[in-house]
Amino acid sequence: MTPAPLVVVEKVNKHFGDLHVLRDIDLTVDRGEVVVVIGPSGSGKSTLCRCINRLERVTSGRITIDGVALPEEGKALARLRADVGMVFQSFNLFAHKTILQNVTLGPIKVRKLAKDEARERGLKLLERVGIADKADRYPAELSGGQQQRAAIARALAMGPKLMLFDEPTSALDPEMIKEVLDVMVELAAEGTTMVVVTHEMGFARSAARRVAFMDGGRIVEMASPEQFFDQPQTDRAKDFLSKILAH
Repeated sequence: MTPAPLVVVEKVNKHFGDLHVLRDIDLTVDRGEVVVVIGPSGSGKSTLCRCINRLERVTSGRITIDGVALPEEGKALARLRADVGMVFQSFNLFAHKTILQNVTLGPIKVRKLAKDEARERGLKLLERVGIADKADRYPAELSGGQQQRAAIARALAMGPKLMLFDEPTSALDPEMIKEVLDVMVELAAEGTTMVVVTHEMGFARSAARRVAFMDGGRIVEMASPEQFFDQPQTDRAKDFLSKILAH
């Protein structure tokens, strides 16, 4: 028997007032799978990401994570959020806490981990993302790339079932992009279940198991990276790729 997918998105629609941002989205993400979502600006990619951890409420349709429908609010929603790590464009670190405090806060407060254990795990994670030497520094003392790696460590510290990345490199300088993508490629290789919204086509090609191409609020095409980049099936995908891969 094949295990059930970790994430199931069924017929999801999302309206912001008159704006129909997501249109009948169907998507499954298997355990250990990396799905990279690409497409032009305004195609609904970030909104989809935010709906998966209920930062945005869907207008219709349903989303389940590990067999459980997304809760409305309260404790059940807090539990869900603890199981779904999210990394945004902006690093959202607490400025008045050290990097290690940022990483250990969730496990201590939400997972009720003992401080010593949280600290030990936090230091291991900072080592894993290559910034163990910055544990006692404050966010303002780190480069953008280092702050984003700290944000990834913070999300991983909760032991999430799923990691969501919403354009995690778009606010970074080019040389910092690689250091963040390297961490993400490693996570993918280790079997972390990930949904990644990104403009980084190299990452999509090397780390994705499937690429979802969105346009106008729909998933227009879904394929393996090889198929999508080398033999896109739709005119819209061909047009998009010709524009971004021409440079």
